[in-house]
Amino acid sequence: MSDEGRRPVGESIERGGGGLSVADLLARALPGAASAPVSASAPPGDGPAADVDANANADTNTAADVDRLAEAIAAVAARFLPDGRMGPDTDFFDAGGTSVDAVELVAALARESGVELALDDVFADARPRRLAERHLPAIGASAPSPTAPGPAANAVPAARTASVGAADEDLELVLADLARADGLPWTGPPEPAAPRRILLTGATGFLGGHMLLDLLRYSDAHVYCLVRAADEEEATQRLGTALAGFSLPWSSEIRRRVTVLPGDLRRPHLGLPEDRWSALAEELDSVVSVAAAVDFLRGYPSLRQSNVAGPLTLAELAATGRPKPLHHISSIAVFNQVGIASMGEDDPLARIDRLVAGYDKSKWVAETALRRARDHGLVVTVMRPGGIGGHTRTGAYNAQDLSSGLISAFGRFRTVPAFRYLNAAPVDWVSRVAAAVICEPAAWGYNYNLTGVPNTLDDVVRDMGFGGMNVTVQEWDEWRADALARLEAEPVPGLDFLTRVLRSPAALKLCEATLKGPEATGERTDAFVAAHGLPAATRYDTQAQLKTFERLAGDGLGRLPNRQDPPYLWFPETIEGTLGPVGGPAHSECTLSLTLSIASMYQLVRERRVDVRGELSCALLHPDPVVVERGDLWVRPQEGIPLRHGLRHQLLLYRLRLRDADGRRWWLEGRKFARARRDVWRQTRALTVEIGREGEPASLAGEVVVPADSYVRDQIDGIRVDPLLSGQEKRVAKLTWLAWFGREMGRGLLGPFARVGADLLDLRRNPTLTERDR
Repeated sequence: MSDEGRRPVGESIERGGGGLSVADLLARALPGAASAPVSASAPPGDGPAADVDANANADTNTAADVDRLAEAIAAVAARFLPDGRMGPDTDFFDAGGTSVDAVELVAALARESGVELALDDVFADARPRRLAERHLPAIGASAPSPTAPGPAANAVPAARTASVGAADEDLELVLADLARADGLPWTGPPEPAAPRRILLTGATGFLGGHMLLDLLRYSDAHVYCLVRAADEEEATQRLGTALAGFSLPWSSEIRRRVTVLPGDLRRPHLGLPEDRWSALAEELDSVVSVAAAVDFLRGYPSLRQSNVAGPLTLAELAATGRPKPLHHISSIAVFNQVGIASMGEDDPLARIDRLVAGYDKSKWVAETALRRARDHGLVVTVMRPGGIGGHTRTGAYNAQDLSSGLISAFGRFRTVPAFRYLNAAPVDWVSRVAAAVICEPAAWGYNYNLTGVPNTLDDVVRDMGFGGMNVTVQEWDEWRADALARLEAEPVPGLDFLTRVLRSPAALKLCEATLKGPEATGERTDAFVAAHGLPAATRYDTQAQLKTFERLAGDGLGRLPNRQDPPYLWFPETIEGTLGPVGGPAHSECTLSLTLSIASMYQLVRERRVDVRGELSCALLHPDPVVVERGDLWVRPQEGIPLRHGLRHQLLLYRLRLRDADGRRWWLEGRKFARARRDVWRQTRALTVEIGREGEPASLAGEVVVPADSYVRDQIDGIRVDPLLSGQEKRVAKLTWLAWFGREMGRGLLGPFARVGADLLDLRRNPTLTERDR
């Protein structure tokens, strides 16, 4: 298709409308369908009786149109699924489709069949029949009349007229799903003992994988992992691959204590054979529900099988046979109502009719249904994480988590939206606390907010500024428009989901509620952590995010500070001395006029490196000053180990790449050494240098020294800090640099004296012959 042809199709997809009549559309979607009668083109009748007959025929004809169009949509959708099969009443995402597949499906339908759907409609309810019912009224056909819902608790209500809003459709499904909880079996209290056989869902996910390892580390339990797969071999491979992707081990010892169950959370009895289901009902002593479809674009009808029916099936298993507690991982999203006053562990949840995103609704319904299950005697523990950040030690992160996407955007674009609180905690802390709750019978049956210590806007701005990433604060609408424009101008494959979130009206409401919501509190969680000696919740600050930032940058999602960024802190350094031929007298005066700078404190902590720029004036090189093209200064290189087992310990290492006015390139290498001598002050200022042409050995050598009268003036009083920082932040940055540099220099100077002291005390020598004779 030409560019001219793509533009109208793309614009029409965004609008969700089309220009074809029903007959033309069906003719393109299904060859041979044009001959079928279509209600939109039926001639009007005469009189009341004729009107009744016409309406009946219209309903029949429209129902047939819906069936034919649903079959056409299903046929195209099947091409994007793993097994290539799709029924008209099957949810596209439940069948294995992804968000990217949904975008391609919408484009394929518009291009090949003339069926122009809005992408938001696909995310709201991805069953071909519902898409057909939504689309036909948009082009002039009437939808089939509603029918009474069937007696089955899990039945989906029949189609309604187009005038009924999506919110009303969702509420009807919500009521049907909540009613399922009333049909759960009655059960008694479980045995109050640490679990020995645990069923865990979601082990291939980010949080579930970490919880699997924590359950194995801190208990003696054998864990049964339900994995969506056709057979045990495929399930085992999926689990191992997922754990490896999160930098988690999958050793023979772990496999010995794990049984992988191929199944499907969305199917009755988890897709397990009846005998396996019955055996698990008697053998298990704990059920842990972690698996969920986390997609902020999909509607409630598309998510309910995974996020609501799945937990209810697990509740059925927990209440069948041997009484077992159910530990459910919910979400702080159950409070995602704009304007909600508080988010405590036992506070009322949001109103379901005030929740916009399908994900929020699905978590709300699951938690509310499980609360009803408590009335049947089932012990249900509800744990609500907020944003789940990356691992503080490995840096592993969830690429599809909204928190990771926002953090990537903050660091990449150096802008943040104004918000009240970010309720997020690292995955290792969330997993550790959740596993401890599961293994402690006294903690069962309560609600826990696993949100850690929230970050305020000031916290985030200060942390990022301290890390050399000074950010601009924008209002939410301005930030969204700016971030979306940048993502569209320079697409980042790993952030395509964030692009779709920022385009979706429903997902935007979720983001708005998240950013404007109050602080999540967790008094019960804090008391449990303190009582059991677990790591206390701390703010998910820059230090905790360090490894994650590195991995995000390595994967192309984030951007760490570098020498191209404006410096965070800088100061001048002047070094004077003499140079001469290698092996000869040094008689030619030279001066190094340098500026030392750092892009961030991260650069110091991780690399112990300072950026250098400036110029060198030396007549032996060129009559004009020689410019520093690129320069690095390493503090205590190689931990200050002496060169060639000598007695001089390395303090500083300068490596500069120079270019003279004629375009010739030179290199300079200089070192400051620490020795066990009294001239400590001079050792911190004297630099032994070698200079040579690029690709050649050194031709010049000598010693240059920082003048004593300029050291304090330049390198202490002359420190300058990013002007965008506040006065207090500037003072903190300056003191932090001086404290860090002073500590490193002190360690470097102490090394040779400690070595001499050890020799004087004779601590490393064997007894002499005289001592043995004595």
